[in-house]
Amino acid sequence: MSTPEHHDVVIVGGGNAGLSLAGRLRRDGAQDVVVVEPRHEHHYRPLLSYVAGGQATLDDLRRPQQDVLPDGVRWVRDSVASVDPERSVVVLAGGGELHYTDLALCPGSQVDWDAIPGSEAAVRTPYAATSYLPASAVDTWEMLSTLTAGRAVFVISDRHVPCAPVGLKPLFLALDHWEDTGVRDSIEVELLVESDRLVDLESADERLRQALEERDVRVSLATTVTSVDAQTRHLVAEQRDVAPGRNPLTLGYDALYVAPPHRAPAWVAQSGLATTDDGGFLRVDPHTLQHPEHPRVWGLGDVADLDALPSGGALRKQVPVVARNIAARRTGGTMQRYDGYSIAPVTTSRRRLLLAEFDRAGRSQPSVPFVDLVKPRLLTWAFDRFLEPQVYFRRLIQGKV
Repeated sequence: MSTPEHHDVVIVGGGNAGLSLAGRLRRDGAQDVVVVEPRHEHHYRPLLSYVAGGQATLDDLRRPQQDVLPDGVRWVRDSVASVDPERSVVVLAGGGELHYTDLALCPGSQVDWDAIPGSEAAVRTPYAATSYLPASAVDTWEMLSTLTAGRAVFVISDRHVPCAPVGLKPLFLALDHWEDTGVRDSIEVELLVESDRLVDLESADERLRQALEERDVRVSLATTVTSVDAQTRHLVAEQRDVAPGRNPLTLGYDALYVAPPHRAPAWVAQSGLATTDDGGFLRVDPHTLQHPEHPRVWGLGDVADLDALPSGGALRKQVPVVARNIAARRTGGTMQRYDGYSIAPVTTSRRRLLLAEFDRAGRSQPSVPFVDLVKPRLLTWAFDRFLEPQVYFRRLIQGKV
């Protein structure tokens, strides 16, 4: 067996988490940082919900991977087949091996279509779509913008969906479109949410519920979709805490939007690094982001089980924790802690957006404490849609934020 190629820090995943961490480590003085990423195109994924709402295109969110790689970071264009934490080795799909001093796993998560039988077949039709896949995000707006009558059903899962509340963006953007085109009164709108709340911040949850009530949207919380029949265009759902005899709920649809359950890449569980829960997510200490059995392994982003809402905005707090804790592990310094901070930007119209920031306990964690960002504003919508992508490409994934 050939000797594995050694690197100081190996990062698996070239998305927001991986590039932001790589840039931060380089800024902190790391000389040998490698990012493993098979895709040649980098996506700013938060814009997908705007694509699904007709306010952005795929060209707005795509960049060549080579163009966004932080200076001084080596890119290994390959997929991961497995990780051997006992040997401190990443095994590549192409047959090579990378030996590491520290390993950061942030390959993201993937849609788990099997969690809702029939949902994958449904999104292959013109009557169902999701904003969690680029091509389907385009299909979402085509489906919603051409609907003139019938029932539109929006489904938001609670099973590790990246920033699940942004699934409300296509809903609110579609409502405005239907009102502007004069067809809103001909469309019945249902929202099925698996969680007990729309978002884990009480003030934001109340505002969103009020906005939906004012727009005549029927909301069913604590409702889990269990199957979809693409042929008959019906779904079946189970509602918690309802009177006996009222389950299951069966709904027909003319347009179906799904924010679907997600799971980790299969190799995470196969490497013995995952939790025992469904989904195979990476097991880490939710405060230090360090694997409890393999101290050279770290996890952040959507792949990690952090007891917090996975979101791109959460990485703003996760990345510095991992970067500093890698150094602390080597020097015996004090570990920094991640409090579960996350963020949910939700449009309430085509020109208004509220920003919910909170920790894992549901406590408010505003980044601008002297302004109520939970109140829907034109300025926050403009920042989220136009300015934030520029900050992302020019500074965030370069490790400068």
